Amino acid sequence: MEISGLISAVLIGTVIGILGRFVAPGRQHIGVLWTLVVGIAAALVGTAVAAGLGVANTDGVDWIEWLIQIGLAALGVAALSKVKLR
Repeated sequence: MEISGLISAVLIGTVIGILGRFVAPGRQHIGVLWTLVVGIAAALVGTAVAAGLGVANTDGVDWIEWLIQIGLAALGVAALSKVKLR
């Protein structure tokens, strides 16, 4: 993986993690680093799920892929919040 791909993964993972945190109900008891980790994982898994469903490469913005990624991030944030990692 090139450095630009790594930087892109971190930036997209950050955005996905933050959006997932906004979508998750209630107060989340996890830090910024865990939000970033959940966001990156959700972005990677969400891309794989979208590719499996055949919706990863569409004309224009891949809204379905984004929704899958944000949904996975919200689930991850809620799950980690239940465990109360800090």
